[in-house]
Amino acid sequence: MAFFMFRYLRRSLKNSDLLPGWDKILLGGMVASLVMIVAETVVHQLRPFTPWVAYLFLSYIIYLIYRKEEFRKAQSIIVAVLPFIIISALSELVSLISLKFYQKADDYFDIASIFSVIWMIVMLIITNKQRKALAKEHEKTLEEERQNKIMATLKAELEVQVAERTAEITKQKEELQHALDDLKSTQAQLIQAEKMASLGELTAGVAHEIQNPLNFVNNFSEINTELIAEMKQEIEKGNIAEVKIIADDIAANEEKINHHGKRADAIVKGMLQHSRSSSGVKEPTDINELTDEYLRLAYHGLRAKDKSFNATMKTEYDESIGSINVIPQDIGRCILNLITNAFYVVTEKKNQLADARPPDGQGYEPTVSVSTKKINGKFDRYRVEIRVKDNGNGIPQNVLDKIFQPFFTTKPTGQGTGLGLSLSYDIVKAHSGELTVETREGEGSEFIIQIPAK
Repeated sequence: MAFFMFRYLRRSLKNSDLLPGWDKILLGGMVASLVMIVAETVVHQLRPFTPWVAYLFLSYIIYLIYRKEEFRKAQSIIVAVLPFIIISALSELVSLISLKFYQKADDYFDIASIFSVIWMIVMLIITNKQRKALAKEHEKTLEEERQNKIMATLKAELEVQVAERTAEITKQKEELQHALDDLKSTQAQLIQAEKMASLGELTAGVAHEIQNPLNFVNNFSEINTELIAEMKQEIEKGNIAEVKIIADDIAANEEKINHHGKRADAIVKGMLQHSRSSSGVKEPTDINELTDEYLRLAYHGLRAKDKSFNATMKTEYDESIGSINVIPQDIGRCILNLITNAFYVVTEKKNQLADARPPDGQGYEPTVSVSTKKINGKFDRYRVEIRVKDNGNGIPQNVLDKIFQPFFTTKPTGQGTGLGLSLSYDIVKAHSGELTVETREGEGSEFIIQIPAK
């Protein structure tokens, strides 16, 4: 029994953090127990003493288990074997004191020994199960600690990766911000280029338009100079009646000079309104007059660039519209863009037909129609509708959803920035209106501006 107890304690020692000295002590106890067993077997005279030596060893083991913190886990084994040890020691003690009494009570001691053995076996089984459960729990704890260490390592690595990724994202954000700033700058330059392009077309139209009133002013000024000289001669002759007639002619010519001078002034003002930045202030504006002005300017602008350009212009203005509050420079740009695009597509179709079926497309007549209309609504509210229609090739369905996107154009490279329709769309939206298009491939397109008004 002592041998197995020493062996059990030594096994528990190997699974703990005990000092190496205990291993030598327990190994010595095992050797001493074996020596005692061999000595008892060989020398029969030692048999009366060996049990008490064994009890001494067991007492020492019990002392170790209950007094040393290192062996506290082995206390369950003492609970299992202690009844057997006590009964065995009591039996030995009784046999030494009174052999007759021991012989009479021998059966009781045997029965008690059997029950103690059963108790020991049951408790050892239970203890073994508990030990295995504790071992599993210990392994589980160790595994959890190992997993925690792994997780801590992974967490540290992830934190490093997150820090690196955050720095990379921050750098990418700064690069994207710089790219966005550059894009905004480029977009502003392109918008200005688009305005200057339309301004160039407008300037060419203005040059053509302003030439007619200037010719009238020059011609009537020359005639008035001649009439004044003639009037002086008649005054010297004393022909008062003829002087009055000449004076009336001069007065009539002055009225014509004044009229055509104002006409030239209006044309120049229109060009300046288009060229300068929008004030953003709405003004009462005659939509019919504004539309007709930009129609003529767009036409003559294209004629100045291309002498072969020609197109039929049809107009239908609703005189009941009157003046409405709009930003004239912006709406003028919008109308000019739509009309210029319409002239472009009818010219393109004419050239295509001329190349396929010369001469001049065999009867195709490029036509751009511009109309205005007042659409009444509830509570004295109404909408002004401006329509720009062409009989060009129409817009393909696969690009119809993209025509109002910035920088989208179907024109050849170098002939358009793709901002005209986008700017027009934004201008109409800024007036709380709508810009829509109706198109049929091969037949033409019609752009419709609707602006709410009171």
